Amino acid sequence: MLDFAIFAVTFVVILVGAVLYLYPSSRRASGVPGLNPTEEKDGNLQDIVNRGSLHEFLVGLHDQFGSVASFWFGRRPVVSLGSVDQLRQHVNPNRTTDSFETMLKSLLGYQSGAGIGGTEALMRKKVYDGAINKTLENNFPVLLKLVEELVGKWQSYPKSQHIPLCAHLLGLSMKTVTQLAMGNRFSDDAAVIHFRKNHEAIWSEIGKGYLDGSLEKSSSRKAHYERALAEMETVLKSVIKERSGRGSGKSAFMDSLLQANLSERQVMEESMVFTLAGCVITANLCIWAVHFLSISEAVQEKLHQELIDVVGDRPVSLDQIPKLRYCQQVLNETVRTAKLTPIAARLQEVEGKVDQHVIPKETLVIYALGVVLQDADTWALPYRFDPDRFTDESVMKSFSLLGFSGNQACPELRFAYTVAAVLLSTLVRKLRLHRVEGQVVEARHELVTTPKDDTWITVSKRD
Repeated sequence: MLDFAIFAVTFVVILVGAVLYLYPSSRRASGVPGLNPTEEKDGNLQDIVNRGSLHEFLVGLHDQFGSVASFWFGRRPVVSLGSVDQLRQHVNPNRTTDSFETMLKSLLGYQSGAGIGGTEALMRKKVYDGAINKTLENNFPVLLKLVEELVGKWQSYPKSQHIPLCAHLLGLSMKTVTQLAMGNRFSDDAAVIHFRKNHEAIWSEIGKGYLDGSLEKSSSRKAHYERALAEMETVLKSVIKERSGRGSGKSAFMDSLLQANLSERQVMEESMVFTLAGCVITANLCIWAVHFLSISEAVQEKLHQELIDVVGDRPVSLDQIPKLRYCQQVLNETVRTAKLTPIAARLQEVEGKVDQHVIPKETLVIYALGVVLQDADTWALPYRFDPDRFTDESVMKSFSLLGFSGNQACPELRFAYTVAAVLLSTLVRKLRLHRVEGQVVEARHELVTTPKDDTWITVSKRD
């Protein structure tokens, strides 16, 4: 099998490594049209690297071969599905695991759902999801305070001031996730800054260090990565000890895990996943939402009117957020237009069929979500930012099928939706958002889609 570090191009590649190790299978051809391996050992790895990302490779693959296409990771075939109709047909009745959990835990050396029994995996997922919901309910005033502090800072800026969205909203996300996950220890900016330094060291290697095996080739980078990971684990274990035995009055994410009688190791692992994935998904949902509003004045004004009608001039409350239907449409369209999470993957644990194509057992099936989210057969004018498209029930059904809405959405994304709704409800009622003329915003497609460079806006006060 290929060296893990060589063929982990993105989280799916990491997943492939784990899957093919755990579930060896024959080199049976699926009969799905697609690419032949360009190299016997590496399959189509070099083709993926040449395109710059797995998402961009899949765009080209589906353009060439249609909505069901195949390629090779090493000596193993992979099937990719690139349309809603084909995804709807793909039913895997066996247990699957969350993509973020699988990727992060595989990389970090933790035990993922694929490596534990079904009952325990289901229990831990239920505890994890419940902990996030309870954390938002109990700590909503903390979230609101952090958002109001940031918006207040923006209100003090002159209209000519360029505001770096990535820097500011990653900071907001980091403060929110750490305080809600681990309590008031992270109300101290110095603690957040130290945590952010280690977080960025780990996440940057997930995005780049495994692309070409460069992390393994650089002893200094590998040592930096391992040191950052060890320091984050030490901090998490320290907080666990502080918060253990404090009773049911505590309301942080970690407290809910402790109250569920998970072991210290399990609490640490779940907290690591939440802080890593939660920060990045939340930050980038907020970044892209504010960016798209800054270039869509009509959308911004329609959202402002809904906020005045529903919220008025008081701070938004948690129970008002579900009533902000247009705000939800704005966030849905942000996820779609930005292709926020462009790839998902599932293991075909029993033989299945899509159209006339048989998918053999133990084939890795990729959901090319970034391709599907801009498929003209599913979305009218797919490259236009248009939240009104989500008034169509069929559009919402397609969106839910992809795992971006409803019960199928990953818990980190549901958390991010709440944070982003609070941010937009506070920001848009107080300020107008303006694009910076001449700015070209390009996307980098990794596990989460981010701007390649910081994105800038200006603001002006509403009358």
